[in-house]
Amino acid sequence: MSMTGRESFGSDNHAGAHPAVVEAVVAANAGDAVAYGADEWTERVTGALREAFGADSAFLVANGSGANILGLSVLLRRHEAVICAESAHINTDESGSAERLLGTKLLTVPAPDGKVSPELIATRLSGRGEDHRAQPGVVAVTQSTELGTCYTLAELRKISAFCRANGLRVYLDGARLANAAASLDCSLAELAECVDVLSFGGTKNGAVGAEALIVMRPGLGADLPYLRKQQTQLMSKMRFVAAQFEALLRDDLWRTNAAHANAMARRLADGAAAVDGVDIAYPVQANAVFARLRPRHIAALQREWFFHVWDERESVVRWMTAFDTAAADVDAFVAAIGSAAAQ
Repeated sequence: MSMTGRESFGSDNHAGAHPAVVEAVVAANAGDAVAYGADEWTERVTGALREAFGADSAFLVANGSGANILGLSVLLRRHEAVICAESAHINTDESGSAERLLGTKLLTVPAPDGKVSPELIATRLSGRGEDHRAQPGVVAVTQSTELGTCYTLAELRKISAFCRANGLRVYLDGARLANAAASLDCSLAELAECVDVLSFGGTKNGAVGAEALIVMRPGLGADLPYLRKQQTQLMSKMRFVAAQFEALLRDDLWRTNAAHANAMARRLADGAAAVDGVDIAYPVQANAVFARLRPRHIAALQREWFFHVWDERESVVRWMTAFDTAAADVDAFVAAIGSAAAQ
C-alpha cells in the first residue's frame, strides 16, 4: 500500500487490482474478439449481472462518474432536476458534470449522516407545477454513502414508496454497493428492488477499472446503447472490462473483497476510538472511517501516512480501507495515531 514512501489510507482507489482480476484480464487477452461489447465475455457478464440483480438490462461502462451521468440521463426529462444529499458525489466530486453535460439542476438537501429521507425529499417539492422552477424528477441516493453509512433495506423501501407516490424516479450511485451488501448481509437484488436504475462499482473493490449500470425498470434500457455511445462510455475492447466483472462475480469475490475492507475499517475505528483525543464522527458501516482529532496530530500523522482531511474546519479526517488492507497495516496505523496523540 505504499504511496511515495508513505502508507495510504486515502482511498480504496489507491489499492491495486485483485490477482484474480488481473488473471482474468490476461486470459481475455488471447486472440481476437469483436469490439464494442459484441464479445462472449460481455454477453456472459451482462447476463450474470441481470440475474444477480433481477434486472431488466445491464451495461458496462468505464468509470463511476460516467455511470452516474448515464444513469441520470435515462431517467431525466429536459426540464427536470435531481434531489440529492449535499454530500452526494454528483454534487461534490464530479466537477459539475451533471449540470454541464445534462443541463440539470441539483436540488441538494442537508443530510448529516449522508442519507436522504422522505422528509428531506419533501422539502424540495414545493415548487412543483410552477413553470418558474426546475421540476424535481429524480431522487439520487448513494449506497454506501459518502460518509460511510448504509441505508437499511427498510429505509430504501420507504424512500421508494414515497417517490412512487410522488411521481419521482430513483437513481442509486453504487460505487461502493458491494460494501453495503456485505455490511447489511443482503443480496444485490434486495438493494436494487427499490430503485429504477443503479450503478455497481468494481473499481473500488478489486477491479482495474470496471463499472456497471443496472436498469431495473423495464423499457428504460432501450435508449441506453445510444446514450452510452454519445456520452463516450462505450469502450471498444469491452472484453477486458467484462473479464474483470467475471472475476468479481465468480464465487462472489466481490462480497469477499468488500467484507474484508469493511472488517478492516471496523478494526481501525475500534483501535482509533481507544486513543485519547480521537472521536469517530459517523457510524462505521462500510469501509470508511471518519475521525475527529487535533490539527497538530493530523499534521504529524500525514508526515508518514497518506489520508484526506475531510472537513478542515471541524478537524475531521477520512480513512479508507480496501480489499487488500492487512490487519498489520491497520494495527501499525493505530499505533501511529496513538503516538501522534501522545505528543
